[in-house]
Amino acid sequence: MHIVQPGMEIDVLKENNKIANENYRLLKSHKIKSVDFMGSIGAGKTALIIKLAEKLRAKGVRVCAIAGDVTGADDYGRFEKSGLEAVNCNTGHECHLDANLVKKSLAKVDLGRYDVVFIENVGNLVCPADFPLGTDYRVVVVSTTEGDDMVRKHHDIFLHSDIAILNKMDIADAVGVDPNVIMEDYKKLTGGLKTMYPCSARKDEGIDEILAALGF
Repeated sequence: MHIVQPGMEIDVLKENNKIANENYRLLKSHKIKSVDFMGSIGAGKTALIIKLAEKLRAKGVRVCAIAGDVTGADDYGRFEKSGLEAVNCNTGHECHLDANLVKKSLAKVDLGRYDVVFIENVGNLVCPADFPLGTDYRVVVVSTTEGDDMVRKHHDIFLHSDIAILNKMDIADAVGVDPNVIMEDYKKLTGGLKTMYPCSARKDEGIDEILAALGF
């Protein structure tokens, strides 16, 4: 049986936050804007990042991505195939990226060559919430294919994110989900102080609004 010693969890989170601050200062020293994309497996994080990067690169913005996964290089391969330069980051057993893993990934990047770093977190709606990575924005991505109860089930990740995105709007009817239920739950949870952005990465719908929300 695995036993967590008293104070161990607090120490882990404290150390993570310390390294996250170091990451933030490093990125700011290179005038880089950074975004952490959190969300379940299949929410469409990879496709969304590729679409956002394509639009930014068309404007001359230099973009790099960190592909976070427990194992494998599937998302990394998709980034590379799209023309987006990327670094693969496997956690091994952990269900989330932490600041130290991101620090190691950033060490592999010539930061002077980029204006933006997009980080795709491990597919999970629970663990990433407690581990900031040192980015300017934390974004949570959910999709209509996950049902209409995502916000009600996972308060923490929505409260710990700056922006929420509801992807795959183009197939909401096909999967029998009312997007208004999800967006209304989000409005209630956040007291109307944050906005959930509907989009379809596949159809290139709502992407410009997301870019604007991220300050691009």
